Amino acid sequence: MRQEVRLAGFGGQGIILAGYIVGKAAALYDDREAILTQAYGPEARGGACSAELVLDDVPIDYAMLNTPSILVLMSQEAYEKFGKHAEPQTTVIVESDLVEGAPAEWPGIPATRIAEELGTRISANIVMLGFLTAVTRLLSHEAMEESITTSVPARTVELNLRAFAKGYEFGLQRTEVAI
Repeated sequence: MRQEVRLAGFGGQGIILAGYIVGKAAALYDDREAILTQAYGPEARGGACSAELVLDDVPIDYAMLNTPSILVLMSQEAYEKFGKHAEPQTTVIVESDLVEGAPAEWPGIPATRIAEELGTRISANIVMLGFLTAVTRLLSHEAMEESITTSVPARTVELNLRAFAKGYEFGLQRTEVAI
């Protein structure tokens, strides 16, 4: 089944890496087809940034997003650009400390704060991936862990797996509340 995913935030949050990890998890570890496209502003850090993925069980014949089934917003600018126009059927996930004005029913996680508690805010993208995995069941937990392990620098694997686990736990708690 075709699923379209957009991850959006600002440069420096690891949005492109997060998209790469999701695509790799799908294609290499969950036996799905995946295509990743990316867009970012001219600034090295702070400019708008997005990663768009198409995942499917069959070969993908059109690589562009029509209507994302999942939208992850990690900055206010991303919310302004993509969130305000999200379709009702889209699952929208927000970085709750950085996005203001999002509807209360959209699942949110303070990913940056959780990452800081782990020792480095740079792992906020991986915290968000844990949350995304728990809330949407887009890909298997095992596939995401394997993709993280093989995508980040060896010296950061343990930290990133802890970040993923924290986000995943937070997401499981959020889903239990929603049920």
